Amino acid sequence: MGFYEETQRYWNPVVERLPREQLRALQVRKFKKILEWAYGRSKFHRSLYQAAGLEPGDIKTYEDIARVPKVEKAMMRGIQRKDPFPYGDALCVPLEEVTEFRQTSGTTGTPVYQPDTWQDWEWWSESWATLLYAQGYRRTDRVFLPFGYNIFVAFWAGHYAAEKLGCEVIPGGVLDTEARVLKIQELKATAMMATPTYVLGMADTARKKLGIDPARDLTIRRITCAGEPGASIPSTKQRLEAAWGAKVYDHVGATEIGAWGFECLEQPGGLHVNEALFLVQLEDLVTGELIEEPGIRGKIVITALDRMAQPCIRFDSKDVAEWAADPCGCGRTFRIIKGGIIGRADDITKIKGVLIAPTAIEEVVHSLKGLGDEFEVLVTKKGDLDDITLKVELLPDQEGNRQVILGQLKDQLRLKTNLGYNIEVHPYHSLPRYEGKAKRFKDLRKQG
Repeated sequence: MGFYEETQRYWNPVVERLPREQLRALQVRKFKKILEWAYGRSKFHRSLYQAAGLEPGDIKTYEDIARVPKVEKAMMRGIQRKDPFPYGDALCVPLEEVTEFRQTSGTTGTPVYQPDTWQDWEWWSESWATLLYAQGYRRTDRVFLPFGYNIFVAFWAGHYAAEKLGCEVIPGGVLDTEARVLKIQELKATAMMATPTYVLGMADTARKKLGIDPARDLTIRRITCAGEPGASIPSTKQRLEAAWGAKVYDHVGATEIGAWGFECLEQPGGLHVNEALFLVQLEDLVTGELIEEPGIRGKIVITALDRMAQPCIRFDSKDVAEWAADPCGCGRTFRIIKGGIIGRADDITKIKGVLIAPTAIEEVVHSLKGLGDEFEVLVTKKGDLDDITLKVELLPDQEGNRQVILGQLKDQLRLKTNLGYNIEVHPYHSLPRYEGKAKRFKDLRKQG
């Protein structure tokens, strides 16, 4: 393969293949710059750092960065809806320079507002362009976006990044699911971006209500999933790819952080961290010590190195992950988090003394062919003991195999999670369906 063909594998062949030591030096240089920017312009950030006895000049090395206090979402909620309205003291530019408003989805509480300048929005697009190019999007693609365009950032930046790559973009915002499937068929769209839950739901609607088999009758051959960890869960990815006859790639990001992680064409069993634009650190769940070794789970703390209007510096994402041991065969030097996001620190909980992530249950449910895509987990108390109920749906043509499937489900759950469950089988299509992030894990012990 010649130099030209080789470099065409990367959106930015220079930074995506930068030697590790140069990448680390770039991150430290950018971190010092954004810290100084926020310290000089934001009362919120300056007070936070002064309370810790820290000034920007104190940060000289990578190790020094761990001294900088973390920011949590609750802190952002506390300062917003005040002057300069509505962003409060975290804003680092004059209000008239803000060109974009977005807010978080509110799944964990009151939404957090996110202002961006036009420069920030270009940075969003660049982040997404890197990941889409790594997943094979090119100017020959016709990309369908089946999401409700609104105040959540969702796939907005994916839309603009696809345009930046030269793709043809079809916004399917206000259409319902059936109309979206028919529009994909009519226009012969080749790629799509959505949550894994909705991608499965679209396939189900296409088959049941329209008599369309997406894998056979539609032309989608590339899907980018985000918003939930499903596309990195092997059994869920297998269902997604089988349903659509397409390659499915995962992506991770957040409104207040940006589009920081992505799966590439190599599908290495994990997500690259875009280390040219983000500093991602893992901290031990108990001690808070930095984790650099592979195979140890930690909480992700992120800095968006180039976001200016409302900087994201040492943000406690609550997401849990671990570093992979080996580099990716794609040639990028960006580190990989193994298996994607394992769960959230506030979702990973002890049940009957066993530490468990909801993704482990999803992996088991989606590995059994007789079960539907939807399920729900309820954790309650019976006296002093924890009790787990798993609600599933049996596929309509699998009633004759009910006992075999339920036996396999109980065995696999015991094997993979070391816990026993009350299994409830509900009529097919009776459990909730979601267009956005699914809410399948409910820990009712916290309600008393």
